Amino acid sequence: MKDLLYNIRQCDICEAHLPLGTRPVVSAHPESKIIIIGQAPGTKVHASGVPWDDASGKQLRKWLNVSDKDFYDETKFAIMPMGFCYPGKGKTGDLPPRKECAPQWHKPLLNKLPNVELVILIGLYAQKYYLGKEAKRTLTETVKNHNEYLPKYLPLPHPSPRNRFWLTKNAWFEVEVLPVLRARIKGMI
Repeated sequence: MKDLLYNIRQCDICEAHLPLGTRPVVSAHPESKIIIIGQAPGTKVHASGVPWDDASGKQLRKWLNVSDKDFYDETKFAIMPMGFCYPGKGKTGDLPPRKECAPQWHKPLLNKLPNVELVILIGLYAQKYYLGKEAKRTLTETVKNHNEYLPKYLPLPHPSPRNRFWLTKNAWFEVEVLPVLRARIKGMI
């Protein structure tokens, strides 16, 4: 595992496309029970090198109902984004995760995580990649039908402050999905 994480952190396969250069952000341990697969680090996480070290991460930890100590305990949570480096800024937010990362690194990393009981898929990119044809037409439909993917996967929207409109419009998320998420997490950590 140490060699693999080292290799991931040294990766530069898409360096020419990254405005801030490479800084792969990943966290895992062979004992990890939960994997969080998100999109890609933002500028703050790129600067710190600490996964989910931003407003989205604070919201995610609230959703999970876990402390920072538990969240950053690699024996509990592995953190593996779809794109390991900050992809750059687009018109309405960050660009999509680079497509090189997941095919290059996800399978080797998953092979080193034999104790995983739950994979949390945050956002459309992770859900499309891992659920494939099983994903619904929209992120909202996929999250609404979260029980179809359990016990292995649990799809979530992105916890970004920019998603406040989605959360307001889809009040069922806090009532229907968060209790399921929290119960699963509580039983594993």
